[in-house]
Amino acid sequence: MIAPASTVYRLLSAVAAGFLPFSIAAGAAQATNTHIPLPPSLPSLELTARSQSLSNPEQVPSAALPYVITPERRALLNTIRFAEGTWKNGHDLGYRVMFGGGLMASLDRHPNRVIYSSRYASAAAGAYQFMPFTWDMVTRSLGLRGFGPEVQDQGALFLVQRRKALGLTDSGFMTPLLAAKLAPEWASFPTLSGRSYYGQPVKRFSSLLGFYKFNLAQLRSIRDQRRQDLAAPGNDAARRPVCKPPTILCSIQSR
Repeated sequence: MIAPASTVYRLLSAVAAGFLPFSIAAGAAQATNTHIPLPPSLPSLELTARSQSLSNPEQVPSAALPYVITPERRALLNTIRFAEGTWKNGHDLGYRVMFGGGLMASLDRHPNRVIYSSRYASAAAGAYQFMPFTWDMVTRSLGLRGFGPEVQDQGALFLVQRRKALGLTDSGFMTPLLAAKLAPEWASFPTLSGRSYYGQPVKRFSSLLGFYKFNLAQLRSIRDQRRQDLAAPGNDAARRPVCKPPTILCSIQSR
């Protein structure tokens, strides 16, 4: 039997919002002998948990990937997504979000499409809600291509560095000063006065701090487990050099 339109809509809305994995929705449909069709406009769901991915221990910055992803940097990236409303339980679906909550059908390029929602209008898109002119600047500066998750992560870290906040990020502490430095880039981050830099809805610093701390603890645990696995007896990877010159990169990767 075909599920009522209202039931289908509620399930698909929960999936798109990140509240319900599609596998669970599909299981619920199967249990009730219903069929939930995916409309053509809904992109395939990518649940690769990029929100927990870190750079390999031996990876160093390159022209293609100038920013190594440490636990501290990934925790901040996740916190930006949380603040911007693209967290989606950490799923890659968040990289497809346009302003207003709609989803991009393709990650080949920035959609550059103005969306009207409530009393606001914006062409922001992606996990970090890049504006078209900002993304153009990022791609020119870094030579990035496409609009995929890995590229968006690199672009966001470029903006963090541009706001002179990368050093604070690498310290592993979410502070009001760090949030304030990022407030001109992301309207959802509070200034030192607790308000949005652009007079838009803003996250409380206490909410950002709690989310950041929880994420960082998880990510550091993942890093530590990876180090243990590499150091395990008989693991050939453990005999490979973990860091390459210059030595400043070693301190970045060893956090």
